[in-house]
Amino acid sequence: MEPNSQIIVALDFDNRRAADEVVDRLGEECRFYKVGLELLTAAGPDLIQHLVAKGKEVFLDLKLFEIPNSVAGAVRAAGALGVSMVTVHSMGGTGIMSAAVAAARDFPHLRVLALTVVTSMASSDLADIGVTGSTSTEEQVLRLARLAADAGCHGVIASPQEAGPLRGVLGAGALIVTPGVALPGESPGEHARPGTPRAAVDAGASHVVVGRTVTRAADPAAAFRLVRANLEK
Repeated sequence: MEPNSQIIVALDFDNRRAADEVVDRLGEECRFYKVGLELLTAAGPDLIQHLVAKGKEVFLDLKLFEIPNSVAGAVRAAGALGVSMVTVHSMGGTGIMSAAVAAARDFPHLRVLALTVVTSMASSDLADIGVTGSTSTEEQVLRLARLAADAGCHGVIASPQEAGPLRGVLGAGALIVTPGVALPGESPGEHARPGTPRAAVDAGASHVVVGRTVTRAADPAAAFRLVRANLEK
């Protein structure tokens, strides 16, 4: 996979104007964008349709965690918008993930990805929610990834630090999308389990998600090219 196809730029904004500005400034450099709950709530589905009409791929990061029927309905709505990826929460269990996968079958371009453990969490946070004993973050990620694979999910969301073990568990065909990447020397922000784009892909990630590194840069296109150059090293 060529680097431009592996980089997903996160449009983590609270208004459409800011998102549109970044997309316009990136132009043909970026092919793939992430839209999360904040921007979807602020801008609505028209933004997604606009991106798709421009020939962009959209990763709709909803982290769906509801009763299976509601999850299936949301996945069908995502498919109808033309998105390429949609996320469900693996902690919802097999029923939720299987419902999402079944709903996605009507949309051949749509891939269902299961969130494992969000990148802001560490092992101590797992203990807070009842994942007790000696279970590490990596062990929990791998457990949930196996559950997602059994449910038919096309891949998972995890940190760069779990990309290698996940590739060993899921095999060559699975998508492994890694938020929490930053260029060498940059702050990882809220991410407790970060890594560089190159390290993530070398370990087995299929895609990396970058946010402020590109979207808050004085020249987003130049920043995007730096991320791409890091992948090409």
